Amino acid sequence: MQVIWLLAQGHTVEATSKVTAFGTRWVEQLLERYNASGPDALANGRRHNGLKPSLLTAEVLEVVRLRLAEPPPDGGLWSSRKVADVMAAHLGLERVLPQRGWEALKALGWSLQRPRPRNPKSATAEEAAAFKKSWRTPSRRKRPPIPASPSRCSAPTSTASA
Repeated sequence: MQVIWLLAQGHTVEATSKVTAFGTRWVEQLLERYNASGPDALANGRRHNGLKPSLLTAEVLEVVRLRLAEPPPDGGLWSSRKVADVMAAHLGLERVLPQRGWEALKALGWSLQRPRPRNPKSATAEEAAAFKKSWRTPSRRKRPPIPASPSRCSAPTSTASA
C-alpha cells in the first residue's frame, strides 16, 4: 500500500523504488495489479495456498474416539501404529503413518499411561543397599594444596637499572 500511496502522491517509479527498497520492476507490477483489480490484488496470495487437513478431521477423530473405547484387535494396548491403522481403514487408505496416529491420540487427550521399562540388569533392593553400605564416604578433612614450583624456562633476570 505504501508503494501505491507514494505513486499517488506523484513520485516516480524510480523514486518509489529507492524509498521502499523494492526493485523498479516489482513497483511496476504492483501498480499494474492495483490498476487492474484494486487494493485486494495487493494482499498476500500465499495465505490461502494450503490444503485443508485431510486426516485429522472431526469425523476421523470421532471414529477413532469411539474405537478407542474398545480394546485393540490384538488384545494389547493402543499404540500410535494401531490408531493409524484404524484411521487408514476409515479413510480407505492403504496405510497411514504412525505419527498421524500419535497426533490423533494427542488431539483426543490421550497420553502415555505406563512407565518406561526398567533396565533388566539393574540391581535389586538388597544389592543396592549392600552397595551403599560398602561405598566409602569421602573425607571431610581439607587436603593441603599441592605446592607449585617456579618456572625454570630461563635464567633469572634483574629488573634493576644499572
